[in-house]
Amino acid sequence: MVKEFKEFITRGNVLDMAIGLVLALAFGKIVTSFVGDLLMPPIGLVLSRVDFSNLFINLGGQHFDTLSAAKAAGAATINYGAFLTTVIDFLIVAFVMFLLVKQVNRFKAPAAAPVAPTRDCPYCLSAISMKATRCGFCTSQLSAL
Repeated sequence: MVKEFKEFITRGNVLDMAIGLVLALAFGKIVTSFVGDLLMPPIGLVLSRVDFSNLFINLGGQHFDTLSAAKAAGAATINYGAFLTTVIDFLIVAFVMFLLVKQVNRFKAPAAAPVAPTRDCPYCLSAISMKATRCGFCTSQLSAL
């Protein structure tokens, strides 16, 4: 069992998947930073100086000016600003992955369609199946090859 597990782990596709996962996690951090630090502040500025990280709905009766104050008081909140930021993160990652897959597929050579074995009819020179005993085009009787 240990030998089988070692073979499974050392197969190329498992290692490729592990490397891809590590790269995806690092890429996710970059996108999160891009959205939170570079993209959302200008959007918030355009939308009347809105700080998306502070957008929340307080489910209690008290008023809190910031999300951190509500959390410090232990109030139940719906943090829709953080959710909106996460959705934008996801959309950017999904779009980049779409572009990446599209480019990789563009460089891949199309797979050649399997060609059925054929031969030429000696009478009309049409391509016919190797197993044919009569030509489908000129209906000539063919000798077995």
